[in-house]
Amino acid sequence: MYLISNSTLKHLRITFSFNLLPIFLFAVAITPQSINWIETLVLFVCWHLLIYPASNGFNSYFDKDKESIAGIKYPPKVTKELYYFSIALDGIGVSLALCIDLPTAISMLIYGLISKAYSHPSIRLKKRPMVSWIVVSVFQGYFVFLVTYWAIHDIPIWRLTTSMIQIPALLTTMMLMSAYPITQVYQHNEDRERGDLTLSLRLGILGTFHFTALGFIITALGYVSYFFYYQDSQTMLLYLILMIPLFIYYIFWYQKVRKRIDTADYDHTMKLNRLSALCLNAFFLLLIIFNA
Repeated sequence: MYLISNSTLKHLRITFSFNLLPIFLFAVAITPQSINWIETLVLFVCWHLLIYPASNGFNSYFDKDKESIAGIKYPPKVTKELYYFSIALDGIGVSLALCIDLPTAISMLIYGLISKAYSHPSIRLKKRPMVSWIVVSVFQGYFVFLVTYWAIHDIPIWRLTTSMIQIPALLTTMMLMSAYPITQVYQHNEDRERGDLTLSLRLGILGTFHFTALGFIITALGYVSYFFYYQDSQTMLLYLILMIPLFIYYIFWYQKVRKRIDTADYDHTMKLNRLSALCLNAFFLLLIIFNA
């Protein structure tokens, strides 16, 4: 007997939530002195072990990908179990969020519904390149950042409108807007066959690289300005130093793609995702430690 099949477990892609952890850590890092750490742990479990995997599983069920997807090089065939298990995880996540407060639980319910619209056939945002790009980036970035910050700090909601909180919330969305198209660059053939006109497919492979490079530069300048103004020059320098490996790898990969277009593949994309998450997570963890 087993609780969950190997196929379902793989499609939940729990470890892939590591790539979204910088958003959570950024919200924690700003003012860690006033944080309720028990509620922070509960919120981490809700987002990264329940809500995100539920969204991954639900979208995998309706996509029914045969080629590589984010976090799974060889996706196994999906079953109805994946559909029901993803719904159950969502329910558990929202219920657990009630331990923090009702607004947090409602926010997670909203996020779950929006994320399901990405692949569900009745809406399928994935077919609309600009809409999916904006919706995914805003909800995974700006929305999650504000919900996280509000949930773990004992502050009135109007405080979320201050520039010190709004700017990093917007920066997280800018980061995702930059990275979103490059995560689709190896899926062009399958997306084209299925009729999903993604932003990366519309930009083309080299166009996707140029778009992401420009987005990375603008976002990095935003982070540098924020840390210099709201933190200090040492924090700004730490950010720049930890971003160096990411920029070096991106340039290295771009040069390879210019010579051989087929190197815009799954393996290189996942390496970029992991390196980006590693650099950002390391930075925000150090920021939390320094500000504690």
